[in-house]
Amino acid sequence: MLQLTQSEAQVAEVRVAQARTDAVRRELAQNAANAEKRSQAIAQELRRLGGVPDVVTPAVGRLVSFVKTGAEQAQPFPEALFGDLALEHQLLDRARYVKVLAKELGDKSAVSLAERLETAHSATVEWLTTVLAEEALGGPAALRPTPLQVAVAGAYRIAMLPGRWAIERVNTAASTLSRSTEEAREVLVDLRGKAAQFGGSAIEALGSVTRQGEDRARVRSGASAAEKVHEARRSVGVLEPDELPIKGYQDMPATAAAEAVKKLSKPEDVRAIVRFEETHKDRSTVVSAAQTTLARIAQNAVNN
Repeated sequence: MLQLTQSEAQVAEVRVAQARTDAVRRELAQNAANAEKRSQAIAQELRRLGGVPDVVTPAVGRLVSFVKTGAEQAQPFPEALFGDLALEHQLLDRARYVKVLAKELGDKSAVSLAERLETAHSATVEWLTTVLAEEALGGPAALRPTPLQVAVAGAYRIAMLPGRWAIERVNTAASTLSRSTEEAREVLVDLRGKAAQFGGSAIEALGSVTRQGEDRARVRSGASAAEKVHEARRSVGVLEPDELPIKGYQDMPATAAAEAVKKLSKPEDVRAIVRFEETHKDRSTVVSAAQTTLARIAQNAVNN
């Protein structure tokens, strides 16, 4: 348990850099600090029970977490989260085992520690389960994948493409029935990456062009092809203001926008707002409100 708890602390510290919002960043930093306190409490309890002071296990824990976080960069983001969840389940199961064992031996101090560990790991399991549900719903999840994880998953590409050829690719994607939503989205990710190099005006222009492509798809290939392109546009944040699920969103101050986001009930609507916000004003209060809203939706999905 001591080794696994040390690994937990190191993993939490790594995850801080992947937090989507300041609130999540603070929560992860606190969890890392709490994990360090738990490892100290476990070591103290071991010494009380006559165990040999352990100076090797913490170093082993750091090494294990270093290897884990390095290896997971070659995995899709959900797999890394499943690894974190597996670690927490191991700690939770061991805490429960120790609690029963300590009760059988009548050791109240060990029982108390085991109960504190059980409570902490139960909360973390619930949190990670919610993050995975957010990811399954299409995000935005509380944690961001690293660029390498996104690339490995095939969800992030930045192409240094000439502007005209890029626009022609959008038109081709919009007018081809056989093109899937995911393929269209990848094209738009390429384009947004290019537009981001030139600032907000380029992204706004891209939104206008891709909307025209969607209209062309509706005329040439029907509603099904147009819907594929619209979904791809929404997922990468190139919707225009009048297409957003919140009327008048573009002109709302941060406080009003955050309150409006909290009233959304569909994951795709939350995603549309977050993608738009991140490519325009990028107000942390709004993104944080959206993250809280999606967490609520994800928890409902898990519980139902």
